Amino acid sequence: MDLETRLSYVKNVGEEIITEEELRTLFASNDRPTAYDGFEPSGLAHIAFGILRPLNIQDLQKAGVRFKLWIADWFAWLNSKMGGDLERIQQVGAYFTEVWKAAGLDMGSVEVLWTSDAVKSEDYWKRVVRVAQNVTLERSRRAISIMGRTSKELVQTSQLFYPMMQVSDVFWLDVDICQLGLDQRRANILAREVARKLSWKVPVAVHHHMLMGLQGSKQPEGFDDDASVDSEIASKMSKSRPETSIFVHDSTDEIARKVNSAYCPPKVTAGNPLIDYARYIIFRKVKSFRVERPEKYGGNAEFFSYPELEREYIAGKLHPSDFKRGVAESLDEIIRPVREHFERSPSASKLYQAVKAGETTR
Repeated sequence: MDLETRLSYVKNVGEEIITEEELRTLFASNDRPTAYDGFEPSGLAHIAFGILRPLNIQDLQKAGVRFKLWIADWFAWLNSKMGGDLERIQQVGAYFTEVWKAAGLDMGSVEVLWTSDAVKSEDYWKRVVRVAQNVTLERSRRAISIMGRTSKELVQTSQLFYPMMQVSDVFWLDVDICQLGLDQRRANILAREVARKLSWKVPVAVHHHMLMGLQGSKQPEGFDDDASVDSEIASKMSKSRPETSIFVHDSTDEIARKVNSAYCPPKVTAGNPLIDYARYIIFRKVKSFRVERPEKYGGNAEFFSYPELEREYIAGKLHPSDFKRGVAESLDEIIRPVREHFERSPSASKLYQAVKAGETTR
């Protein structure tokens, strides 16, 4: 595969690449570089996690990148997820791997690793200390935004461990590429700075798009210095706001209900969550996007690319109600294999029920 084709697959994933020139150099010298993405086990999987993340991993694999999935159970513990119960957090981690499997990710092609295994090593903690010795307290405070919190929400000393451990993980895992959401950019930039100070390998940062919640765009909340990035983080689909999320377990009727109530202004694509889903999920999963409508409203329509859909929507040739119906049907088609896997498999169903119960009682 030629260099430009490999780069194109990464660009499908990376809304921000730091830096593209470094990525070119990496690909030119390494046929099989290694990337990782880390996950706090908490709650049920929505489409940003259960559908978009596997798509990103698969695109990087097409570029020849080996992938490590980092199940960050101790990070969820530090972040008081699942009531701060580590055992329940680890149960969610097992559920996560089942979601990826159901979404079509070949689990034999990725390496699944757990923070709880790494922390048993003295070398792991030595690396964390080395990182902490090269980061100021102020930088640590600012970096807690990677926890989904602003520096104003720093209330526990344990929270300061989080960014130091995450930066250290990059080097513990020995990766060439950090493929994380745009909300994790402060940790990745800090990792690049620390690497230069300690003469360690400087990772390329590939930050993927944060899928928008059904409410549409929100005003910045102090997660990042860049206002556009801050807005994207504040607007992302979040399990902590379930009414703004579409989950991989949602029924056909639930998906239709949520999509019908979503923010979707006519002729406007900016800040429109359903346009977001069409661009980042639907056109990456299906051959075409279909809209059924009466002849008096233009008849059925079929779109074979996102730019084509965007042009028609902005021009007002596709009404929001028709568009919503098409989005609901496409998402249901995409989600169905995951939903049915958890309905058919006794072991998967047991995991799902346990995580769902934990969400209710935490």
